[in-house]
Amino acid sequence: MKQLLIVACFSLILLGCGSSSPQKNNEEPLPTPPHLTTLVATAANSWVINDPQANESMITELGVRQWQDANKRIASYVRLGTAGELELALQANVSSGKSVLDVTINGTSKRITLTNTTSQQVYVGKFAVSAGYQRIEIQGISKDGAVFADIDQLAIGGSAVDSTTQFIRDEFYWGRRGPSVHLSYPSPTSTAIDYFYSEVTVPAGQDVIGSYFMANGFGQGYFGMQVNSANERRVLFSVWSPNNADDPSQIPADERVVLLRKGPNVNTGEFGNEGAGGQSYLIYPWQANTTYRFLLKAVPTEGNNTDYSAWFYAPQAKQWQLIASFRRPKTNTYVTSMHSFLENFLPDYGNQTRSALYGNGWVHSVDGQWHALRQATFSFDDTARRKSRWDYQGGVSDGKFYLKNGGFFNEFTAEGSSFTRGATDAPVIDFSQLP
Repeated sequence: MKQLLIVACFSLILLGCGSSSPQKNNEEPLPTPPHLTTLVATAANSWVINDPQANESMITELGVRQWQDANKRIASYVRLGTAGELELALQANVSSGKSVLDVTINGTSKRITLTNTTSQQVYVGKFAVSAGYQRIEIQGISKDGAVFADIDQLAIGGSAVDSTTQFIRDEFYWGRRGPSVHLSYPSPTSTAIDYFYSEVTVPAGQDVIGSYFMANGFGQGYFGMQVNSANERRVLFSVWSPNNADDPSQIPADERVVLLRKGPNVNTGEFGNEGAGGQSYLIYPWQANTTYRFLLKAVPTEGNNTDYSAWFYAPQAKQWQLIASFRRPKTNTYVTSMHSFLENFLPDYGNQTRSALYGNGWVHSVDGQWHALRQATFSFDDTARRKSRWDYQGGVSDGKFYLKNGGFFNEFTAEGSSFTRGATDAPVIDFSQLP
């Protein structure tokens, strides 16, 4: 009888019964290979892809938390420098019971079951991948506990992971915002410039919340339009103080930017945290696929001051509208350092692509001549220079300059690239009739 029991038990072991059973239908976690040592923080590299507003509560400094809704899917992004095999594990745990998750990369899905209540690596499997950005999508299928899982990190390895693998490793806030991109316009004249004119068109679908399409940048400020929320858009004009303080309340009275006048319905005040100065904005429902015109004036005045004025032209209104005029003390200059930029100022929307066309830029010199801004040089910010993000681009499209960032696309533009746009007619503006 003992011999029969021993044979029976040995047969069960050979068949894989009990705790050492192999993976069934790809639902039970496999042991994590020891070589998955590259760790990707979900706190920096993950988003709730179908509900951006949920990012604030679900993507925390610790990682993915409070994931209760199966309709909210998580996507993490990693950039690979080479094609090959990507191995993946989740550093995760459940609160109780078990949770079933689907993990999809490049169209291939694998299902895992989590039962561990303390954080540990749960192996997902191997995926064939190409070089470039990989979107690692995690979907909740079922759960016994209150949440699907807390996910701290992704552990990756395999032949596709090497020294060229990139993701956000530090400066999480700036990395999640994504790279800012810029166009600098060399001056086409040696004569002093009193007006800077440009046009901006945001293509359909590119007017993502959190975007600032800055049209007329100059040495002491910026002027453009923003998407502030699902219900609010602004035309924004700001001038920095000559004082370098980030807190406007710390700026001495003789170095504060002074409001001279403002247009109807324009809000004015001060700004800080990126230098400080005078700020003005008009809440205005500008639309995608519509071209808007921007005009900036800068002229020195008595007492070592410079006055800056900004006007906005919407085709629906068919007239220029004053945004504001500011006086900047301890400054004696005309328009300098003409540039445009595109940025995302809301990290929860850093996984979405935005772009804009910057066309028909001109400057007007004090001798009464218009000069076309047909040359531009591309640059980006420190987020791109640190190689935290590679989704940045600039160039020429349909005879206009363009900028593009965010969304983890694979084509990028080298810093310092130069472009030439098509020829256009100079604007016709009667400066004496400006409000």
